[in-house]
This record gives sequence, structure tokens and C-alpha cells, in this order.
Amino acid sequence: MEFRERKRWLFFGLPFTFTKYIIKEDMITIDSGLLKTVENDCYMYKVQDVQHVASLVEKIFRLGTIICYTGDTTDPQLVIKHVKNSKEIKNFIFEKSEEARIKRRTVNMLDIGSGNNVDIDDID
Repeated sequence: MEFRERKRWLFFGLPFTFTKYIIKEDMITIDSGLLKTVENDCYMYKVQDVQHVASLVEKIFRLGTIICYTGDTTDPQLVIKHVKNSKEIKNFIFEKSEEARIKRRTVNMLDIGSGNNVDIDDID
């Protein structure tokens, strides 16, 4: 599965911008610019967290913004602005990034602490 979207104007949700988003199962690509084009890629396994944001105006025009927090050095936050089907795309990115991390064995575990702290001196 693959999503191809354009950044849209907030006014009426019209796609009159020069930014294209391509979301595949293994990579996110952002192409932007007219005279000077910039292509930014991020592998799915580098996506650590995904956030969906929709302002009132975005909700009116059925748009949304997706923020991907990544471990990428060039872009630690990938912002996919004003796209249609934003919740579906966010869920797709979240699922595929988790699958990619498991596949590459790069799953991060957090130690949130259980409250049972044991000193090394207490162990016999």
C-alpha cells in the first residue's frame, strides 16, 4: 500500500502547492519546491512516534497535519501538512514503522521503573 498526497492550502483544501508526500511501507519521501526542489527521505524504522493534529479550519475542510518524530539526523520532525485522509495515513505510518523496527530488530525499550529498586549491596 502507498499514499501519495499533496500539501494543500488551508483555504478550501486546494492542492496548489509544490510539496508532495509519498508514504510507502518502508519509507516516507517529501518533495518540495518549484525552482529549487528538495527531496527528503526517512526510513520507516526511524519513526519513533506519530502525532495527528487538526485545527478547526482543517476539520472544516477535512484536512489534518501529521508530525513524525524520528531518529533521522537531517529532520528529527517530519511534518506532513494539510493532507486529506490524515488519520488513515497516521495509522498507516504508525503500524508500518512498528513493523519495520521489529523487522530490523531496532525496537527501543523504555525503563519506566517499577518502584522495586534493588541495590547491588542487597543482593547476596
